[in-house]
Amino acid sequence: MKKKYEASTAENHVDILNIAGLEARVKDHMSNEKGAFGYISGGSEDEWTKKQNTESFNKRKIEPRVLQGIDHADLSTKLWDIDLKTPIIQAPSAAQGLAHAKGETDTAKGVAAAGSIFSISTYASTSIEDAAAAAPDAPQFFQLYMSKDDNFNEFLIKKAVAAGAKAIVLTVDSTLGGYREADVANKFQFPLPMPNLAGYSAGDGEGKGISEIYASAKQGIVPTDIQKIKNMSGLPVIVKGIQSPDDAELAIEFGADGIWVSNHGGRQLDGGPASFEVLPDIADAVDQRVPVIFDSGVRRGEHVFKALASGADLVAIGRPIIYGLNLGGAQGVTDVIEHLNMELSITMQLAGTKTINDVKNTELLW
Repeated sequence: MKKKYEASTAENHVDILNIAGLEARVKDHMSNEKGAFGYISGGSEDEWTKKQNTESFNKRKIEPRVLQGIDHADLSTKLWDIDLKTPIIQAPSAAQGLAHAKGETDTAKGVAAAGSIFSISTYASTSIEDAAAAAPDAPQFFQLYMSKDDNFNEFLIKKAVAAGAKAIVLTVDSTLGGYREADVANKFQFPLPMPNLAGYSAGDGEGKGISEIYASAKQGIVPTDIQKIKNMSGLPVIVKGIQSPDDAELAIEFGADGIWVSNHGGRQLDGGPASFEVLPDIADAVDQRVPVIFDSGVRRGEHVFKALASGADLVAIGRPIIYGLNLGGAQGVTDVIEHLNMELSITMQLAGTKTINDVKNTELLW
């Protein structure tokens, strides 16, 4: 008999010293049965870009400012008409059922409790509807891996719209998977179904490898696809996976309502630049025409500060959220965001900045 995959069922506060230390704890807590931990934690090839994502933050410095009369930091901010308690949001991540038995439903609850935005992936372990029902009053986005079949794209988008999604996140940097050696070595196949693929396609992803999942993805995404998704959804479309100013310009020219600067956490093109390295030039090209969201490598509140000071409007985190989910369920997810909020608050006050707008107007040092 085929052994059922068993994920964490933890539901508790997670005591966090620092975000970077969570990975080793999750590795101990979560067996690598079926290659699940390798899938979540791994990057592509030599993982050089994955490492650079975090190390690149050390290339810029924050000037301490005193005598500014600041006795606390205000982390509240907005995206369009969405009020947020923090500039830190959740980056869409596939197959969260690998980390926790409740998967995206607990992530949605934990992110909502932190007053932030949850994004559900096309390749989630939870349906779009169930994730929305888990946090009915909180803002959620739907992240689309565009299919070659526009009928299927529309099928998914209609589900997201009916569930109350506030935006579509069109991921453009993952038309195929990067060469992730941990997944190859572990012969990784998804041990759990992906319910968003069921009901239309011939399967639901269970038992398939990454290359099989991506086989139905559209490899030849073009700029006009942005407007196509806008027309299907009637929602703002944020283009995720932008890594050059030219691509940001192109996306905005063809209707993008937001630019998401990301290299997929170092899971795609190894040898490419760190996400933080390209952020300032992209933000300059965008020139505040649309919001800029940033992710990849964020492990400290000071990283959030530096990203905001370099042109980001919001900062998204991926793996740390999944690690919190594994160790503590919904509460663990909230704890991860709150820990980063705490570090960010300290950084803001010591840098002489009271509001997120103050941070955005801060010039970093070399």
